[in-house]
Amino acid sequence: MKILLAVDGSAYTKKMLAYLATHESLFSPANEYVLFTVQAPFPARVKSVVGADLTRKYHEEEAEKVLSPSFKFLVRHGLNPSSSWKLGHPGDAISKMADSGKFDLVVMGSHGHGALGNLVMGSIATQVLAHCKVPLLLVR
Repeated sequence: MKILLAVDGSAYTKKMLAYLATHESLFSPANEYVLFTVQAPFPARVKSVVGADLTRKYHEEEAEKVLSPSFKFLVRHGLNPSSSWKLGHPGDAISKMADSGKFDLVVMGSHGHGALGNLVMGSIATQVLAHCKVPLLLVR
């Protein structure tokens, strides 16, 4: 099974990884894992002032800060994940990655704000669920 693990470096990512570690069918060397995170792009004005090279380097470093702990966790448990990151809106980018990468499952942590929180703030998990054609496992 090819599994996309959407990570953001939060406590919810840690909960998701802990959940996977306790479920042998999801947490197996027989599966292929891809860690994926999304970085919010800078406004165009910032990029024009700071420069494209510096903004790209910043985004790469921030993505690595998010991906590295999850990567190390999986390696410690005998798994060999790959990792990737994109610039953009998380809900859209996760959905597109899941569909284009021909994944069997997307797993992500959910903040679980509830209906009122989703109305006010929106929810990345809700957006992924609405736009993704791949099954989604949310861990709270």
